[in-house]
Amino acid sequence: MVPEDAAGERLDVFLSGRLPDISRSQIQRLLRSGHILVDGETRSPAHHLKSGEQISIEMPPPEPTTLAPEQIPLDIVHEDDYIIVVNKPPGLVVHPGAGRKSGTLVNALLAHSGRLSSIGGPSRPGIVHRLDKDTSGLMVVAKDDDAHFALTRMVEARQIERNYLALIWGQPRQSRFAIEAPIGRKPSDRKQMAVVTTPGKTARHAHTEIEVLERFGEISLIQATLATGRTHQVRVHLSYAGHPVVGDPTYGRRLARSEARLLDAESLELIDALPGQALHAHRLAFKHPINEKPLEFTSEPPERFARLLHHLRLRARRSG
Repeated sequence: MVPEDAAGERLDVFLSGRLPDISRSQIQRLLRSGHILVDGETRSPAHHLKSGEQISIEMPPPEPTTLAPEQIPLDIVHEDDYIIVVNKPPGLVVHPGAGRKSGTLVNALLAHSGRLSSIGGPSRPGIVHRLDKDTSGLMVVAKDDDAHFALTRMVEARQIERNYLALIWGQPRQSRFAIEAPIGRKPSDRKQMAVVTTPGKTARHAHTEIEVLERFGEISLIQATLATGRTHQVRVHLSYAGHPVVGDPTYGRRLARSEARLLDAESLELIDALPGQALHAHRLAFKHPINEKPLEFTSEPPERFARLLHHLRLRARRSG
């Protein structure tokens, strides 16, 4: 049902904001083909919504995927008939894209399960939310469309708790704080994201909660909790706040060099050994999309992240 605050909004814009795994062009095709109805009738993508209108969606048969299953090792944390929770290692791309058709998490999941939801399209079957290539940690994957739709609605309603551990440069003044700043494409480099505050620029609301867990002088361990789920959100927000993620090759280079001068040789070696940013999705909590049973999963950081953290703790004890 269309809420009061969405009255007057374009139908395709309203749906794309609530179904982030379906592109706006896909939504427009579904509207034109009659797979999405408003009060039981077809409407154009430009239809302006009225409060109380009922929107129904019937997905067409899935397009056959052309992706090849691949026997890539997986760390499966939980699996049932509807979902898979997987602990993704750093360095593994989530789904195929331009120039890459193999060696991804999706290829591995197809070999493991053989059945994933079709909502994400033929190149992203089952993918409800993503992690960057060099970000490790927990992801939930949908095995059928009902589960995928339910999980997507939960993401939009902020009913999935996603917590990250990160090692960041510097010491934030506050132990707890929020970063609320819109994120969009960087004008000078469309492959990168940035906080966009210029009027007229396209950007989406983004909100991250930060808690400082441990302080090691030049580096701090924090927990980041997502209230929204924008591309590169944690990395962009922390860089914007002046505390980029250690090892981040895209959003943290300049400050990292200045802070690194104060570190010991072993710390620098361990940082150089990181495959990328020291960012790990360590906790995932939500209600099961079908039976509504509360689920909670946690995961320890991968080896190189853990080794750096262990060394920083030892170094802090010696100096303290």
